[in-house]
Amino acid sequence: MGTTDLVIVVLYLIFISWWGLRIKHDQKTTEDFFLADRTLSWPFIGLSLFATNISSSSIIGLASSGYETGISVFNYEWIGAVMLVFFAIFIIPFYLRTRLTTMPEFLERRFDSRSRIYFSVISIIANVTIDIAGALYASSLFLKGLFPSIDLYIFVLIMAVIAGLYTILGGLRAVIATDTIQAVLLTVGPAVVAYSVFSEFSSWQEFRSLVQPELISLIRPADDPFIPWPTLIVSLPILGFYFMCSNQHMVQRILGAQSIDDARKGAILAGFLKIPLLFFLILPATMGTVLFPDLSTPNLIYPELMFEFLPPGVLGLVLTGFVAALMSSIDSALTASSSIATLDIYKTFFPERKETHLIKTGKVFILIFVLFASVWAPLIEQFPTLWEYLQAVLSYLSPPIVTCFVFGLFWNKASSDSAFYTLIAGSGIAILLVINNYFLEIIGPIHYLYSSTIIFLFSSVVMIAFSLHQFNKGMPVQEHPEISLVYKKSESPDLPWYKSYKLYALILCLLIAAIVITFR
Repeated sequence: MGTTDLVIVVLYLIFISWWGLRIKHDQKTTEDFFLADRTLSWPFIGLSLFATNISSSSIIGLASSGYETGISVFNYEWIGAVMLVFFAIFIIPFYLRTRLTTMPEFLERRFDSRSRIYFSVISIIANVTIDIAGALYASSLFLKGLFPSIDLYIFVLIMAVIAGLYTILGGLRAVIATDTIQAVLLTVGPAVVAYSVFSEFSSWQEFRSLVQPELISLIRPADDPFIPWPTLIVSLPILGFYFMCSNQHMVQRILGAQSIDDARKGAILAGFLKIPLLFFLILPATMGTVLFPDLSTPNLIYPELMFEFLPPGVLGLVLTGFVAALMSSIDSALTASSSIATLDIYKTFFPERKETHLIKTGKVFILIFVLFASVWAPLIEQFPTLWEYLQAVLSYLSPPIVTCFVFGLFWNKASSDSAFYTLIAGSGIAILLVINNYFLEIIGPIHYLYSSTIIFLFSSVVMIAFSLHQFNKGMPVQEHPEISLVYKKSESPDLPWYKSYKLYALILCLLIAAIVITFR
């Protein structure tokens, strides 16, 4: 790494710190600190959603899987984009009209406080061990190629402190402001790397002749060790629903929207921004199998591509994109975890606390979560690739939660007791599957994506059985006294066709279909 590159990265850190800290002001309410006082417009929502989704761990993870197993990892991205469309059409109006602040709050208002506390704990565990720890681990891999003789966590700690500082001082406003800049870098950086890699091949036909056909196929056999095709029907939509529709990490930006139309268009914009990842990030990594066939670990492919093909100066610019991804993933996860810990757990036990006290408490939680994630991050090395770690943890944690959200939103007979028992029973089956798959192997091992489907189906049976049992006994479904918490069709504002979110949702779905058919 040359002096020019280092100067560019340092200048970026200084700039983004100033950009975030300038938002600092005295927050008077938790809604202001955690939701930017519900004033966000759709471009900022879409860019922030994209920056949050494509974290440093995602960059390393998607690239490593593209190198190890081919482009089939893009299935996660296009299904995620479809779930954003589903979210925009069916769920966003409901969330905003009920003026939710956190996702666990939905479970309490739809069911009861037991489900809220349970989901709060699971959400914090997921955010800290997946999003924050994953970002720190990805950064340590990346920085290893730059400063091999210096303690990596010194650099990781510096960036974590900067992201934590402007998050503590500016809340979601500062996070959105920095994410807007970082989303641009997250697009430009990988695009520059991709152009350099594509230039190494004279044509697409030449590349295809040098790799195995399965590496450039999205639809894989049912026994594929990475993404079997049946999991595209249930398992990946489960993970996509959790991450896009019920994860505070992502939904917090939607909850801060100034209108339903802004929220919908922001979600669809984020869906569009996910599509180029196939060409900017995943395909270049797959091409790396030809250029660097003997890497010690797939997790190193993206740093290898950058350090090999980018000249000084350009390398520094692209490095800022990676730094942007790191800081965006950290600040987003910190904001989400802090809001849940403060509003869904702490406030439940201390309801009399004032708003200013709760804001201070949220800032303390931010510091705690950064420290815990720093300790957890080295454990991720035990998985073959970073992406498998990220998706395996979600596959076991998310299905019971998704079950409660889906039935809670779309089935009016779902009861409070059935939701709590679903969370307990679903998590119990998940623990048994983890023990079987990673320790005892009594039946298995069962692929973690198939395990996700098993957990979801079992949780659904528990939900339906307990709900119908209570309904047949004449026990009422718990409902909010002011507004129904079960989905009802909403009226859209009367806008010209070219301004309607439905048009852009249709274009996005057609684009996704074209890509899936082309690379099937």
